[in-house]
Amino acid sequence: MRDKATARRPLRAMAVSAVAAAGATGLVLAVSSPAQDPPASGAGDRAKNVILIQGDGMGTAQRDLIRLATVGPDDELAMDSLRYTGLVHTDADDPDDAVTDSAAAATAYASGVRTYNGAVGVDVDKRPVPSLLDRARAAGKATGIVTTSQVTDASPAAFGAHVPDRADQSEIARQFLDHSKPDVILGGGEDWWLPAGSPGSWPDAPPKDPTELSKGTKGDLIARAVELGYDHVSDRAGLRATRSRKILGLFDNEEMFEHKPEGEGDLYEPVVPLPVMTRKALDVLSRDRDGFFLFVEEEGIDEFAHSNNAEKTIKSGQALDETVAVVLRFVAAHPDTIVAVVGDHETGGLAIENAEDADDETGTAPSTEDGPFPVAGTDLEMVVDWTSDGHTGADTPVTASGPGASALGHTILNTGVHDALLDAMELED
Repeated sequence: MRDKATARRPLRAMAVSAVAAAGATGLVLAVSSPAQDPPASGAGDRAKNVILIQGDGMGTAQRDLIRLATVGPDDELAMDSLRYTGLVHTDADDPDDAVTDSAAAATAYASGVRTYNGAVGVDVDKRPVPSLLDRARAAGKATGIVTTSQVTDASPAAFGAHVPDRADQSEIARQFLDHSKPDVILGGGEDWWLPAGSPGSWPDAPPKDPTELSKGTKGDLIARAVELGYDHVSDRAGLRATRSRKILGLFDNEEMFEHKPEGEGDLYEPVVPLPVMTRKALDVLSRDRDGFFLFVEEEGIDEFAHSNNAEKTIKSGQALDETVAVVLRFVAAHPDTIVAVVGDHETGGLAIENAEDADDETGTAPSTEDGPFPVAGTDLEMVVDWTSDGHTGADTPVTASGPGASALGHTILNTGVHDALLDAMELED
């Protein structure tokens, strides 16, 4: 049926750990007792490295959908193997909206400040607030941003820029180069780095979306990046070949996928997959003897949920989990690393139902059924029920391991994610 007619408040901690072995596409995970975690996974030790991984739009139901569709009910995702589990209240500080957008949510994670929807790296009075990336760089650490969205989209922007309006993407790109200066910038969004009429490696009006055109307002920022010492790459071969410690990789005009309803031009085939970009970022950033801060985002979960496209939500979610597996292999060799996997908000009002209950809708709220989808490792099927094409106010899960990660094993405000990571680095607020 694929047609679609800022204080912490500790509440509870759930300890889960895993023994991981590398597999062909990710990690083979076996649940173990918390006592078997590496010694550095508890609180009290300083984190040399910080890795924050975000599934944009990923609520608890999205994580369960990804799990059931890819590994089944008897196994766990890589992102579920981290030692500590908590819940995050996602509220913004917006006078007009009860539910957050990605900009306000990311600003809470990046800077520990709740703000209004649309704000990137500024408080409710539009004053810049320093981010974890800013603080890490000031402490001498390497920094990086990796996303399947535009690198200047709301979530990555909150870590490297300070603008009152998330739509000002060329100014965000300029601030990356002139102010926050991440060492590694990988993702989509070339259109915002070049002025109108100056297509770069990604031609204007591509067949997959003829509306995509270069539209930058700050001149040729790619040329500016090269002047500043960045190696600019635009495909997988270029990323693999570069040995630079400063990389600007722009791998699509806009997002690295096409977020449309199923069968209407939807496409999730990033020219450089998120696990590959993340592995390269880790290779580069880990050369810094002082450590690093890295933000990694899978945007497809959110965008496909907006389109009520469960098939591509699963596919992008699987890419996120494969990315977490890459990170866990790195962490196994670098236990002085804190890693946290979060969602900034829930998108779509997703619910998982039995396939035979697909037509049991009651009440008056609009609802869209999607599926059926097989439950991996079983003969069962499930259906996804979408109740919205927007964000919801549901809490989102956080899982974390490493020095200081126990602070995330509770129900917390979204600003508490920032506070825990800052404390783990032992940097002053």
